[in-house]
Amino acid sequence: MTEAVPAPPTAEDLDRLTAATDFLDHDHETVRAFVDKALQGVDRATATPVELAVALYYAVRDGIHYEVYGADLSPQGLKASSIITGGKGFCLHKSVLYAAACRSVGIPARLHYSDVRNHLASDRLRSYIGGDVFFHGLATVYLDGQWLKVTPVFNKLLCRLYGMTPLEFDGRSDSLYHPFDAQGRQSMEFLTDHGDFDDVPYEFVMGNMRRKHPKFLDAEGTGTVSGGSLADEAS
Repeated sequence: MTEAVPAPPTAEDLDRLTAATDFLDHDHETVRAFVDKALQGVDRATATPVELAVALYYAVRDGIHYEVYGADLSPQGLKASSIITGGKGFCLHKSVLYAAACRSVGIPARLHYSDVRNHLASDRLRSYIGGDVFFHGLATVYLDGQWLKVTPVFNKLLCRLYGMTPLEFDGRSDSLYHPFDAQGRQSMEFLTDHGDFDDVPYEFVMGNMRRKHPKFLDAEGTGTVSGGSLADEAS
């Protein structure tokens, strides 16, 4: 079956998909400071949206530490400004920050969710997740007349520890997890696509986490279990 091509955004869409929201709070001074730092040395008056999107991708990928343990999944914890302050998070957090950062420079952005099979998790993480199928978040951005799926998640250090090739982004094609790792082993495959959302669909996200990964949540149900480090569990 041929995948449907999303329609180009209308002028109304462009206004909506570049606006700040409760979660994509790019009008917050913390987010503005993050974007300014990410774009140091870039002439924002002449830079293309592609150049801006790529610079922001690497700022989020490598500037926010990827960590699945002790992650704040409360409404406050999933705000872009809070993610910057905390300095860490996993796919749900980093996709929010990237979407907010892109919107801050006028690039239409949304959140996108999928179920993926991840073959490169630690044994401890698999025990909490309940296997190797994960609820996964990424972002979609509109660049040069097309919607691109973008995944600024695993930072370079973690990729090296797990033998994965860091995922790159050129602003012209999708940036999804490579199906094979640096040794040619399968690392991730996409299973179920849940589509795009203009803002974090909080109840949808947490409903999936509670239903699919109940052991992964803390006692309050507003964060993930603590007491671990994905980097330390690399073998």
